[in-house]
Amino acid sequence: MSTPQDRPPQRPGRAHVPAPRSGTGGVPVAPARPGRAVRIAAYPLLAVLGVLVGLAGCFVQGLWFPGGLLLSLGGAAALFCGGRLFTGTRVGAALPAVGWFAVLLVANTQRPEGDFLLAANLGSYVFLLGGMALAVLCAAMPSPLPFQLGRDTVPGDAVRR
Repeated sequence: MSTPQDRPPQRPGRAHVPAPRSGTGGVPVAPARPGRAVRIAAYPLLAVLGVLVGLAGCFVQGLWFPGGLLLSLGGAAALFCGGRLFTGTRVGAALPAVGWFAVLLVANTQRPEGDFLLAANLGSYVFLLGGMALAVLCAAMPSPLPFQLGRDTVPGDAVRR
């Protein structure tokens, strides 16, 4: 039992809040990476989403220039980086980029009737080259720290032991 003399002095009107007790030593921990089966099932889904985002971007970037261009590049960046962060692998960013780029290659070819989806103008080139640059950046970004250390390793565990 503690007596009033054992307690640290407090200023009037101030509450004493104890420090949080955490098993990680104050280091933020990212959520665990999904299992192998989930990642393998997510790869085809990411490629199909890349195709859909690329097709939508072909229409949106030319329809509402320059806001549509920013919107379509933002959607592509969100898909590439989201795939990378969800799977924790570079393939998670590369597969949607491959699907996205495949649609743009088909959209850039001229049909026998003379129709095509991407016109030869500045907005289309920025969409094509900017999307490729975003895909490379998202695929090359480093993994979150707990993913690099291993599944059950928490930073600071070796220091506390």
